[in-house]
Amino acid sequence: MEYRKLGHSDLEVSAITFGAWAAGGWMWGSTDRNDAIEAIKTAHEYGVTSIDTAPVYGQGTSEEIVGEAIKGIPRDQVQLLTKFGMRWDLDKGKLAMHSKDNDGNKIDIYKYAGKESVIFECEQSLKRLGTDFIDLYQIHWPDETTPIDETFEAISRLIEQGKVKFAGVCNYNAAQMKEAEETLKLVSNQIPFSMVTRGIEKETVPYCIESNKSILAYSPMERGLLTGKITPDYKFEEGDHRADLPHFQPDFVKKTNELLDKIKPIADEHKASLSQLVLRWTIEREGITIALAGARNAKQAKQNAQAIDIKLSKEELKTINDYVDHF
Repeated sequence: MEYRKLGHSDLEVSAITFGAWAAGGWMWGSTDRNDAIEAIKTAHEYGVTSIDTAPVYGQGTSEEIVGEAIKGIPRDQVQLLTKFGMRWDLDKGKLAMHSKDNDGNKIDIYKYAGKESVIFECEQSLKRLGTDFIDLYQIHWPDETTPIDETFEAISRLIEQGKVKFAGVCNYNAAQMKEAEETLKLVSNQIPFSMVTRGIEKETVPYCIESNKSILAYSPMERGLLTGKITPDYKFEEGDHRADLPHFQPDFVKKTNELLDKIKPIADEHKASLSQLVLRWTIEREGITIALAGARNAKQAKQNAQAIDIKLSKEELKTINDYVDHF
């Protein structure tokens, strides 16, 4: 595995980080708790020391699973990345979405990052994760109802108390990052990035490179689309949010699979899967520090970790980049 420092910090994380959204079940149809725990343990055995989760993933379920999976692993051999600012148990802030929990009950989720809420959420996350501190604490989405300085003053207090090591953001643009930094120095921004979702390369990536901020690319596999296993007539499980997304409509799936057919010979040359090639390509992109990859079972977790073993030549990278640029 390769390990990379986040921003100006001394926090080293694995270039491929375990993304634990699907482990929580919520919006992914379902999850098997034992399979999810085994996936995290297997990932760690193969060098994936960093795990990214959030309270809203299964309304606490994902964090609990992560906490259970890391029991017995020395705390200095794992980095816990979690988030705050998405409340399903409080109707404050701005309504983000109507949803259902894992039991099918209707819930409303709000973007809210008021000071007292941030402190409360941190305490809850520490309990679920079974730890004394969080390595990277990230606001999940911008909260337009709370002044940015109020939110990050709360994080400053948590850092002073030793409950949080470093602060990051998710889904922030360059201007929002600048404003947050007037209160607290950030180390990272977690944002969506993949071969077919590259909007951040225009403004956010250049800002992060210039200001020494790491980018944690989430959905580098475009929620499974870039595995090559999704066909135009693919049927999703009940409760799987992907069914309604534009990227999963037949025409886009067809176009994506044509791109994957073009790069597959490079994967074959390295005796790798398309998923592994896509992950390796992602962490080779300028400005991208790590790629978050989810896994539902041990086999997938091992495969994701082994993507690090692919060594792409400059010529191969150029070939892939040319195909991606013409997508």
